[in-house]
Amino acid sequence: MIPATPAALAEALAGVGYLADDGLATAGHLALKLGRPLFLEGDAGVGKTAFAQALASATGAHFVRLQCYEGLDAAQALYDWDFPRQILHLRTVEAAAAAAGDKPDTAALEASLYDRRFLVARPLLQALELSPCVLLVDEIDRADDEFEAFLLEILADAAITIPELGRIAAETPPLTVLTSNRTREVHDALKRRCLYHWVEHPSFAREVAIIRSRLPEVTDRLAADVAGAVQRMRELDLIKSPGVAEALDWTSALAALGARELDPDLAAATLGAVLKYREDAERVKAAAPWRS
Repeated sequence: MIPATPAALAEALAGVGYLADDGLATAGHLALKLGRPLFLEGDAGVGKTAFAQALASATGAHFVRLQCYEGLDAAQALYDWDFPRQILHLRTVEAAAAAAGDKPDTAALEASLYDRRFLVARPLLQALELSPCVLLVDEIDRADDEFEAFLLEILADAAITIPELGRIAAETPPLTVLTSNRTREVHDALKRRCLYHWVEHPSFAREVAIIRSRLPEVTDRLAADVAGAVQRMRELDLIKSPGVAEALDWTSALAALGARELDPDLAAATLGAVLKYREDAERVKAAAPWRS
């Protein structure tokens, strides 16, 4: 069910634990209403992947995720044949025919090898067969140009043709959410077919609310201290600024050590939960953003 307004969608997302700002809620609402793919760009850890998951939960749709990487091809993203089961089937039929003293029908045997039960559905085919569905194409910027072109065709038709089986079309085209960390520029041809939204880091108040929502066991003081420190870290010249995901990891680590507020010594000792580069850790220790 599609929420009637962006505000209604934001409320539905909040109900499943995702606090979207007005811009992201509007982009998601339009994607649902218009049936257009939604292209989300932003720094790693700002909640792009979590938004797609929450969107599926909030609308009662199936969720399918395709994680992109260099070298991803159609067989890995769309479908493949289960060759071991096909061979086992072939040997079983031949053995049964031999036991009965018959000669197997070659044409019928060959046709039976390409039955739907031997087809392994990868994420894109799963998204076409499940309805309704939210399809997450995660980190499309990590895939190759050739895969982008292939994806365009699938998104345009919401259908594929399998030579041995024929055409498989989606009963309801999946809502596709594509994410990018902008490690490279995605081609304009793909972007033009999508609604676009840049996902910003949350404001201080929203980040505190996110931490409290995801980690209700932590104190208000610790949530505010972590959010404030992370916000100030993002103002530093870091190799990798921490996202919301890192803020949650840091809060979890501190809470696991019994912290009720952000103690400077404990903060410095647990930086590995929020920063992943030695240079960043040294820069943050020198700046001591938890003292501000």
